[in-house]
Order: sequence, then C-alpha cells, then structure tokens
Amino acid sequence: MNHEKREKIFSLLKISIPDPKTELKYNSPFQLLIAVILSAQATDIAVNKATEKLFKVAGNAKLLSGLHNNIIESYIQTIGLYKSKAKNISLTSKIINDIYDGEVPNNRDALESFPGVGRKTANVILNTIFKEPVIAVDTHIFRLSNRINLALGKTPLEVERGLTKLIPKKFLVEAHHLLILHGRYVCKAQNPKCANCVIYDLCEFAKKTKIVTPS
Repeated sequence: MNHEKREKIFSLLKISIPDPKTELKYNSPFQLLIAVILSAQATDIAVNKATEKLFKVAGNAKLLSGLHNNIIESYIQTIGLYKSKAKNISLTSKIINDIYDGEVPNNRDALESFPGVGRKTANVILNTIFKEPVIAVDTHIFRLSNRINLALGKTPLEVERGLTKLIPKKFLVEAHHLLILHGRYVCKAQNPKCANCVIYDLCEFAKKTKIVTPS
C-alpha cells in the first residue's frame, strides 16, 4: 500500500468520523486511566456502567486510594478479572496520589510503572489526554491493519511500529480512534459491513476476497 492510498484512506475515515474519540466516559485524566485499566478484556459499555457508580464515590486518586479493595471490587465485579483489576487501580491510585500529587504524568516510563498499565494503556493516555502521535494497538486495530494491508505484523508492537511509520503525519494524533471506531462498527471481525465502508474502493481485503457490495 503506497502513501497516496494511505492518505486517501485516512481522509475518508476522517470524513466519516469527524470527531474521533474514546467511548469510555471520564471527567479527568485520572478517571480515563482507571477506565482504560478496567477495559482490558472488557467492553467500553461494561466499563462505563461500572465506573459511573465507582466515580460517584471515588472520582480522584485520593478518594479511590482510600477505598478498601473489597469496596472497589463491589463496584467493578461485573467486569472480567475484577479482583486483580481492583488491586491494580488501588495501588495505581496510591502512587498517583502520593508521588504525583493526584495528577497523571505525561511520561511513558512513569505510566508503565503503574500496576495494571502496559504499553497499550500508556499509549491511550499519551494519545487521548496529551495528544501525542502514538497508536494503542487493540484487537480492532490489530485486525484492521493486517486485514486491509495497512500495516502488517504478528504482534501488536510490530503493528504499532508499522502504523507509526506509515500513517501520514497529519493523521497520526487522530489515527488511533479513527481505526478503533472503524474496526468496531464497520470492519468487524465477523461479517464486516463492506457495503457501508467508506474505504471499500481502497480496501485490499475486499479485492483479495472479491467482496461485492450491493449496487
């Protein structure tokens, strides 16, 4: 896939998704960090239902770090791996409250040092909160990138590096959410909605599989 095609793909995605943003609900960088930690192997809908109740009780690092793990678990028990996640968000809240004065740091090394925070979560925060041109490769982006030959890779890190190198610079900040939303609602894992796809004419997956859209 050449530069011109990638430019057209992201131009069309931007038209179809004029305001690309996370579907996680939050009112502060700290709340987004906690929501993203909880979102591992869970849907945004499930996370939003849990955090709506949790953040009413403890919406900042000081308050959340003061809750006993059992209390935290009671708010997030509908989410997978809730026991380990409760422990992680409790410890992360303590670190942010005690060391960073309640503020989420704009620093990859610091973010990745928090319990429950890996490269993908750190990238979400760096991109969404601090507008850094990084890509958090989730299952949707990984599938979409390989499927349409945007950036091939056997691991999320390989795909991330490929996307960072190949995506036109002017789209890099918004590319993360453009790709996630397109993958979530159009280029699905099963039964992709090719008939509704704005990049269908540029899609190498469609050509390879000879998908025909209704005329």
